[in-house]
Amino acid sequence: MLLFLLLCLLLLLLLLLLLPPLAMFRQQQPQDARLSWLASLQYRVAWRALCWAAAWQQQRLEQSTLHVGRSQQQALSWCLQRAQGPCCPLRGSTDLSAFRNHLPLTKASQVQEEESGGQLPPPTSKQYHGEASLQATLLGLAALNNAYPEVLAPGGTARVTPTSPWPRPLPWPWHALGHVSPRGAKDPGALLLAALRSPGLRALEAGTAVELLDVFLGLEANGEELAEAVAAGNPGAPLPRRAAELREALQQGPRGLALRLWPKLQVVVTLDAGGQAEAVAALEALWCQGLAFFSPAYAASGGLVGLNLWPEQPRGLYLLPPGAPFTELLPVKEGAQEEAASTVLLAEAQEGKEYELVLTDHTSLSRCRLGDVVRVVGTHNQCPVVRFIYRLGQTLSVRGEDIGEDMFSEALGRAVGQWPGAKLLDHGCVENSILDSSKGSAPHYEVFVELRGLRNLSEENRDKLDRCLQEASPHYKSLRFRGSVGPARVHLVGQGAFRALRAALAGCPSSPFPPEMPRVLRHRHLAQLLQKRVVS
Repeated sequence: MLLFLLLCLLLLLLLLLLLPPLAMFRQQQPQDARLSWLASLQYRVAWRALCWAAAWQQQRLEQSTLHVGRSQQQALSWCLQRAQGPCCPLRGSTDLSAFRNHLPLTKASQVQEEESGGQLPPPTSKQYHGEASLQATLLGLAALNNAYPEVLAPGGTARVTPTSPWPRPLPWPWHALGHVSPRGAKDPGALLLAALRSPGLRALEAGTAVELLDVFLGLEANGEELAEAVAAGNPGAPLPRRAAELREALQQGPRGLALRLWPKLQVVVTLDAGGQAEAVAALEALWCQGLAFFSPAYAASGGLVGLNLWPEQPRGLYLLPPGAPFTELLPVKEGAQEEAASTVLLAEAQEGKEYELVLTDHTSLSRCRLGDVVRVVGTHNQCPVVRFIYRLGQTLSVRGEDIGEDMFSEALGRAVGQWPGAKLLDHGCVENSILDSSKGSAPHYEVFVELRGLRNLSEENRDKLDRCLQEASPHYKSLRFRGSVGPARVHLVGQGAFRALRAALAGCPSSPFPPEMPRVLRHRHLAQLLQKRVVS
């Protein structure tokens, strides 16, 4: 909040200093020149303000990561002092041992049940709050500009989804920094049309990768209608030549479509969250081939837990910052995730080790196990740099075999690679008991896949997934050999099946933001939604 007020004050002072010369210059210029000069002035003022605020946040981050122990102590004190609800017996104390002893580890599902009192939880907010979200936005914009200097120039960026990848969009200067999207627009069609009318784009923004995947699938399905709207000038002036370019680009298929529509495009900006890797892989292989992907932060269970300061590095590296909420790391032991273990602080994390994130904030004073597992791959000053690898809640287990999200995705990727011409767009898994589909057979997995380039699945292709799973997991292979677990059953669903699933998930009152795409479905009505759309 303090940073926001200082930013507003700086902008006000700059505007006050510029008003007298602006008024004199305005009287001497024709109208078109006045508008162009004013837009240029707005851009320069906004850019100066952004650079100043980002530099201040970078300095604060460097100091906090250099003295991570002190920073975490301050974060814990902040959470305890601002704890909501019943009086906190730890308020005013920052003793870590007392904190751990008084507050046992809990899972995210337990916290939700306690807060809701067994009732339906309230809708999750679609907006991040606090300094962490502002820091992620400012540092992300600065990092993006350093890596791709032209994307924030006027007219260089368009958002094509109602949600934004930036955790906390900035006030007035925001649209002066390159956006061609209509202000306040929430209609996906209007956002996409504005982007299609601007061939000079250098960056595309979408809330998440799965949302962008839906945009490109919809663009293919409704391309002719969109071209007609561009040609007719709905909205804006008629652009028949641009409409012809759109039709020509669509006729050449999905591969490289983004660069055919926007030849100067350099980067795609989305907010990373659980279950997005498949959508990113599909976009990189087809529509967004040849483009870089950048996420300013990683969101887990509705909160920001990682900052991306390195757009030029391989995708998926995040710094765990030491500020609020208070972060602990729970060592993950293979096959023993449920065993009690002691948490470690950020400075105690060891490179190469895997940890589950544990967060404590002031809204629900509980040491919440998020289920998101990270691997430490480096350090920045004294803070760990991590890669998010899987979510414990997305594990398949019908006989205690524990097939993790990362293991299953890798096995499925190898199997799809053996299906001629197939590209995986999306997938979901169900333990057969959810669908009551055993009918006397051994417990097994029901796997639903959406593909591009393959309309039918042969029995030979379906069997390849089970063989890949056996290669990935000796325990699963042993259970299959003994007949305790049946072969995984693979179903091909029609186009739009997972879009319908995401719509159903978004309609849930407790849906997190951004929506973490589940890969293992636990609710029958969601599994049946995919089951009804099986085509092969």
